[in-house]
Amino acid sequence: MTDTAASSTDPPIPRAFFIYAILYGGMTVLAGVVAFKQVQLWPSQLAVEAGIFPFLMLVVITSTIAQLYGQKMANKMVWIGFIPLAVSAALIFLVLSLPPSLEMIEYRGEDLAAFERVLGQTPRILMAGPAAYITSLLLNVWIFSKLRGNGEGGAISLMVRGAIASALSQAIDSVIFITLAFYGEFDITDLMIGQVIANVTLSFVLVPFLITGGVALAKWLDSKD
Repeated sequence: MTDTAASSTDPPIPRAFFIYAILYGGMTVLAGVVAFKQVQLWPSQLAVEAGIFPFLMLVVITSTIAQLYGQKMANKMVWIGFIPLAVSAALIFLVLSLPPSLEMIEYRGEDLAAFERVLGQTPRILMAGPAAYITSLLLNVWIFSKLRGNGEGGAISLMVRGAIASALSQAIDSVIFITLAFYGEFDITDLMIGQVIANVTLSFVLVPFLITGGVALAKWLDSKD
């Protein structure tokens, strides 16, 4: 009876926070999978790993949470994001360790090879991803919150803060990830320059509008509670 009464007084989780937390967990897992493919950013010749797109969503979500619920809650979301990362990595390791069926070996050998090639990432990449993830996203939340000051700010302020925080944190993310993952294997200069330019460009072109839309959507979702 006491536990029921106590739980009934707990503040409910905001609807937007709950939905964004689910989306956030999905993006942390997806970023590591789609990063295997390099894409060309039209109309330039820049080739970047496709993981930057779900990672930009992580930036947008953490900035939205920081704007509406505070820096501490955004930092918690970043740290909690390690849970789906760890669970997905463990499950991928388990699946790769299990022997494939005889039918797949005989009739779907190319599919099996592609599956193992995409998911069997090197240990360096598996270590580089989380290191870049935690550093850049915590930095994004910190910069975004510091630029806010004591006021809430209008839409323009929100867009500018989002762009600056995203550009700086994404540049740091590119340097950390590419250095830890590929340094010593080949000349990483061109890849790093292209990745930094692409991340900064996307941060100024897309992130301001995505954050503005994310905040507006969160407020609408919370108003339905």
